[in-house]
Amino acid sequence: MLLQLKEKYIGDAAFYKRYLCLALPMILQNAITNLVSFLDNIMVGQLGTEPMSGVAIVNQLIFVYNLAIFGAVSAASIFGAQYFGKGNHKGHMHSFRFKLYATLTVTALTILLFITKGSALISLYLTDTTGSGATEVALQYGLEYLAIMMVGLIPFAINQSYATNIKETGQTLIPMIASFVAVGTNAILDYVLIFGLGPIPKLGVAGAALATVIARYIEALIVIVWAHAHKEKNRYLAGAYRGLGIPKSEFKAIIIKGFPLMLNEILWAAGMTTVTQCYSIRGLEVIAGLNIATTITNLFNIIYIQLGACISIVVGQYLGAGKLKEAKDADNKMIVFSVFCCVVVAVAMLLIGGFFPQIYNTSEQIKALAKSFIAVSAIIMPFCAFSHSSYFTLRSGGKTMVTFLFDSVFTWVVVVPSAFILAHYTGLGIVSVYFLVQATELIKVVIGYFMVKSNVWVVQMV
Repeated sequence: MLLQLKEKYIGDAAFYKRYLCLALPMILQNAITNLVSFLDNIMVGQLGTEPMSGVAIVNQLIFVYNLAIFGAVSAASIFGAQYFGKGNHKGHMHSFRFKLYATLTVTALTILLFITKGSALISLYLTDTTGSGATEVALQYGLEYLAIMMVGLIPFAINQSYATNIKETGQTLIPMIASFVAVGTNAILDYVLIFGLGPIPKLGVAGAALATVIARYIEALIVIVWAHAHKEKNRYLAGAYRGLGIPKSEFKAIIIKGFPLMLNEILWAAGMTTVTQCYSIRGLEVIAGLNIATTITNLFNIIYIQLGACISIVVGQYLGAGKLKEAKDADNKMIVFSVFCCVVVAVAMLLIGGFFPQIYNTSEQIKALAKSFIAVSAIIMPFCAFSHSSYFTLRSGGKTMVTFLFDSVFTWVVVVPSAFILAHYTGLGIVSVYFLVQATELIKVVIGYFMVKSNVWVVQMV
């Protein structure tokens, strides 16, 4: 019995070597990115609660955009990983074109929305419970930050189109290096532009935004130049710009399979920001505490997020090559490994996470809230790892309608109503509300288990 379980859920050294060679560059890339985001957050936090809150709210809005871009590229990535696994480079090229069109369309619509409705969107998260006028100050900081951040949306969109295609070929090192250079630039510019240095004036939140925008242009430039300089490794670029078309059958297939996935990412992100808006009615202190906790939690969450992303690449390649048995075997082992890693990470987060809020220049009340939110996130993390792995398993086989129900529909039917009711109509403290809302993840674990076990995702699509 134990031997059977070991064979089913634990791989050999070669398996983990392949898995980790793919995952580690992605984990390191996101670790550095989130670390710089953390340092950026601390620097803005030194300016006071209102600047930190204004920036945090705008970042919530940009989070929805980021997930929309992720959904746009993921729609084509389902096919891209399988095309590459099959050796169909022309099909891989068409999926790349789709990514460019989709991400630039999403970006144009987002910029239009921010220009016309930016103030109204930021104001949704500002509730003045003290009558001090702090919310108006936070709004002005938010608008200042948003105006500059919009300039960085275009390079981000193009970079994601290139980087995801490069990763589908198994080359995760170059996007990682580009990210390292960008975040290093961001970190240096953050300090110089936020606080001023020599002849450079102190720009505050505008400096933080400007540093991020410059870094995004640098990252995109590195990835694009490398990809075109190494076309033998990126064969999907052959003829990519010698035409604009995508075969009708392939375009239709990507839309049918991919649109639910793209819609899912947008609705899920919108759902999460709606949950934050529900929390925000408890005061500006809650938004500030959540901002600190979320920034720190993201440093720890990258393990299960990137291990989950690797599942879609590895399993997608097996499915594309018609190796269905190997796909199921690899999936079992990767899910178990992801959950195990996150149990270890969650323990570390519980032990050291509470020290981070003390770095911020804010009130003791906000620091205490942040510490509690971090502890709750650590407790829930292993369950998130399993549901996240289940999501990417289902996605790798093109079951995008199932993932749509599993992810965004669940968020809007269960998570958002729970947050709304608990925050508006109960006398529970905000930490208790946060815990109960986070605990809804256990329902997803049960659903994910049965969906993965059913093998409904074991499908070769190309």
